[in-house]
Amino acid sequence: MAVTVVFLGKLADFAGEGERELPAPLDWQGLLGALGPDLAATASGERTKVAVNGAVLADKSALAAGDGDEVALLPPVSGG
Repeated sequence: MAVTVVFLGKLADFAGEGERELPAPLDWQGLLGALGPDLAATASGERTKVAVNGAVLADKSALAAGDGDEVALLPPVSGG
């Protein structure tokens, strides 16, 4: 049983990979613990969003992902 965590944009560069498989079920604290301290600090930032199966969470701490789910970490978007 696994959850696919997808790193988008600069988060993929920071993570050194585009995605990672983590054991299910996965909650917010479990995700942070699996990311390592530097990446967890970035993911915890106010401007980084989290989506589960394409739906952006209003509250990251409400993350509850199960087997087969995809969790995406979305970096802040800049435009010009």
